[in-house]
Amino acid sequence: MQSLLPSIYPLLKQTFGLSFGQIGIITLVNQIIASVLQPVIGVYTDRRPLPYSLAAGMAFTLAGMVLLAFGPTYGAVIAASACIGLGSAVFHPESSRVARLASGGRHGFAQAFFQVGGNVGSAVGPLCAAFFVLPHGRSSIAWFSLMAIVGMLFLWNVGNWYRQTSAFTGTGGTVVTHRTGLSRTQTRIALALLLGLLFSKYVYLASFGSYYTFYLIHRFNLTVRSAQVHLFFFLGAVAAGTIFGGPIGDRFGRRRVILGSILGVLPFSLALPYANLFWTRLLTIVIGLILASAFSAIIVFAQELVPGRVGAIAGLYFGFAFGIAGVGAAVLGELADRTNITVVYHVCSFLPAIGVLGFWLPKVERSG
Repeated sequence: MQSLLPSIYPLLKQTFGLSFGQIGIITLVNQIIASVLQPVIGVYTDRRPLPYSLAAGMAFTLAGMVLLAFGPTYGAVIAASACIGLGSAVFHPESSRVARLASGGRHGFAQAFFQVGGNVGSAVGPLCAAFFVLPHGRSSIAWFSLMAIVGMLFLWNVGNWYRQTSAFTGTGGTVVTHRTGLSRTQTRIALALLLGLLFSKYVYLASFGSYYTFYLIHRFNLTVRSAQVHLFFFLGAVAAGTIFGGPIGDRFGRRRVILGSILGVLPFSLALPYANLFWTRLLTIVIGLILASAFSAIIVFAQELVPGRVGAIAGLYFGFAFGIAGVGAAVLGELADRTNITVVYHVCSFLPAIGVLGFWLPKVERSG
């Protein structure tokens, strides 16, 4: 449902006569609200878990979908974007904790498996836009609100299960935490390095989420539907890369996954702006597969650096990822307006070079 918002940007641009900068503002509002609130909610729920916040988050998304379908003005679209961002902010901190509780100790796998649901949904969104929303108009988005209602029922049951866990009953005994042996300063530096790596990853991903369809239409004269299908290929690769990244991090170490994922994309990102349509399609699939494997490893790495603060860390890193993606989308939209859309991909091709920060991450995680 969240992915329908960027997927219908071409439709919104035509309907309301928007500039690329205004498109970027829609993304900015959505991501900044999610960014600011997620750490706050995460810190609060570390102290006082909220099992039914999962269903509440879906309710905010439901409101956003209805407003997106019927909002008559650009301002209404902004409000819909804000509601969808609020839904994400409420949902993610506790959902990350639930995934960890259900992991059986395989924290990287559980985080990746949880996130791949969202990534698969993000991949399907452009197809829904291309083959359902575009032919039937913006009001057809309201049908996807039914998914939110079904989701709320499922998440209410998840909340019931959550209430029976040791997080509430106190029957789990003493929670064993793995101390890293790092000083407070070293821990803060490591957390900052991880945020820098997220900056690289999510600004680059923002260029695809908000502007890849426009790039394909401008450079290769594709139709909107064809461009949406190409976006699906990229987002599908992101989903696949996410599910591989968690288990590989559990087995071989999260530091290696993070370093190889972000810095490993650089040769492909540098080649992308010069590729023809065939190689563009292939390169974006490779980029999606490699780049996506980092996020679950980053989250679990950070949670291991600060034991016992699962919600706060999840909120901080999900929030930062959403926020920097929103700011990046707005800046890239302004860049596209002042130059052209192809310049965006020339500039962004250098972002994976920030992956060199991974060399300074401490070797503290345990494999296996």
